[in-house]
Amino acid sequence: MSVEEVRAGAERLRKVYQSLRKALSPVIVGQEEPLHFLTLSLFGGGHALLIGPPGVAKTLMVSSLASAMGLSFHRIQFTPDLMPADIVGTELLQIDPETGQRYFRFSPGPVFANIILADEINRASPKTQSALLEAMQERAVSIAGQTHPLPKPFFVLATQNPIEQEGTYPLPEAQLDRFMFAIFVSYPKYEEEMEIVRRTTAPWEPKVELLLSAEEILTYQRFVRQMPVADNVVRYAVELVRYTRPQENPDDTFIRENISWGIGPRGAQFLILAAKAHALLSGKYAPDVEDVQAVAIPTLRHRMVLSYQAEAEGISPDQILRYLMEKRLAVV
Repeated sequence: MSVEEVRAGAERLRKVYQSLRKALSPVIVGQEEPLHFLTLSLFGGGHALLIGPPGVAKTLMVSSLASAMGLSFHRIQFTPDLMPADIVGTELLQIDPETGQRYFRFSPGPVFANIILADEINRASPKTQSALLEAMQERAVSIAGQTHPLPKPFFVLATQNPIEQEGTYPLPEAQLDRFMFAIFVSYPKYEEEMEIVRRTTAPWEPKVELLLSAEEILTYQRFVRQMPVADNVVRYAVELVRYTRPQENPDDTFIRENISWGIGPRGAQFLILAAKAHALLSGKYAPDVEDVQAVAIPTLRHRMVLSYQAEAEGISPDQILRYLMEKRLAVV
């Protein structure tokens, strides 16, 4: 792309982002950071995991984004008895009324939509979670030897309640690694909660203005991938990821004692994609190290396996990532 094309595309994307945030403001009070990273995942073409207590607008954020972007939207409430066929669909036996011949017809499940809200995803059994994993990675599902492509764009935006763990199945590391972001959604501030109560206890019919189409989103996703990125930025992202691996960082006692398994290459890939999208939405024409740092924690916090010592001492992935970024800043 020429410099003029980059500038024009970046300006269009930034204006769309500003219009999107303005359209969501009558519906969503506060939650600026979760909304920002949700938008980054959509323009970056990745899935997102929303982690937070009940009642903090996780579901409302996802459904409102789907409405603003003109995308088909299905909500799937995950429960322990949910089966894979309840998500991806199944083949039904049909009888031709004229010939009497029997045949199977595929009946698509709710996963066939642009945006899937996997509500309380950790309540489903591993068998059902694995069915969703294929959809997340391949953007297709396999039924009876046939592959059925999913609509484009396709996003899984899942929610998880960190409070109640009884009757839940922790997501396997392979599935967590497919999420571009793990976004923490916290309680609103005092003034925001006052406004929420005012709005929702009065006559209130929130409507979100339609701003984008599926084809426009695909265009912006391609534009994000085409953005140039300097070698020093790629080097920073790769080294940040590699520093989380104890076997490649044996001299660092803090890392060796607190991480059992570090982050794989997919973490660096998503880190660069997220940095590109963040830079564009911030009015830049190419990402720099500061953009990588701005998206590093939500992009990487769910990809490492902590040691028993770290869990016993209450050390979080966020603390480890901040430690590493401070260490990297000392040598950049």
